Amino acid sequence: MSAPAPLELARRLAGVYGRRFDAAPLTYPYGVALSGRLRLAALEGSSAETAADVSALVQPVAAAPGRLPTNGPCLATAAFADELFALSGDAAHRDLLLHAAARYLGQVGFDPDIRVEDFFFAGTLLGRASRLGGPSVYAEALMDYLAAADTLQANGLYWHCRAAPWFWGRGNAFAALGLAEALSHVDDHPKRDLLVERNATHLTALVRHQDASGLWHQVVDDPASYLEHSASTILGYALARGLRGGWLSGALFEDALARAWAGTAARTGPGGELDQVCISTGPLESREAYIGREFTTGVDDRGGAFALLFAVEMAAAG
Repeated sequence: MSAPAPLELARRLAGVYGRRFDAAPLTYPYGVALSGRLRLAALEGSSAETAADVSALVQPVAAAPGRLPTNGPCLATAAFADELFALSGDAAHRDLLLHAAARYLGQVGFDPDIRVEDFFFAGTLLGRASRLGGPSVYAEALMDYLAAADTLQANGLYWHCRAAPWFWGRGNAFAALGLAEALSHVDDHPKRDLLVERNATHLTALVRHQDASGLWHQVVDDPASYLEHSASTILGYALARGLRGGWLSGALFEDALARAWAGTAARTGPGGELDQVCISTGPLESREAYIGREFTTGVDDRGGAFALLFAVEMAAAG
């Protein structure tokens, strides 16, 4: 059976994800899902209606951004706010993003253990804040951090962090996503070319480990570990965004993207159900702990947010 068209699947996912902003605590999947809904609305010409709905959902936090806890996963919830500001013109949405970026850089900072999650948190917050006119220190800190990260190994894959030297699937996806966010939002920087090259090196290595199904494994270099949905949609998005943005090119990446789309779409149900999304995972003590990490099958806020983002990016690419 052929995969559904990206726009069709994006509509289906947007009916399930990006519909709430009241979790305790709020973490990045809720912001990512809102970003997906806003991008879909822009494609379909329903921006005003969707912006009004999203504005109502986020109003309590936009009015009091200090309600977001001071940690990366929670502050990265603001990942949608620049897109909502562009549609609504409401300065509270702009200020929510700038507030989150300032707290991330000033109070949270980069984990000295070089956790791959920080690639995404920094890329989405500091990159967007820089594009929105925030202080130049945002772009400088982001690009310097990504360029200095030393956990990319000779095989082209990233450790989860120095204390967890294993090639976790969603961890490698976070690394690719963080670079995609930085390259999307920071156009002119002396370290951009280095990051473009590093992004291509990393994704080339990942393509070598892509399963015949089009998905990636929970532990990238262990084909006996389970096929993990969120790593695969995040990596699909990073490929699609890079090809559309022009910092990736060539049949290798185009073919990998086509396989990723077919594989993840086939494992997405009519009600937004997803097959095998790894649960929230901090650094673990062994490779075996990653292999045995539990997963959910069904509706999953984290997996659904990234599946929606991937579907919308595919639809935007035509």
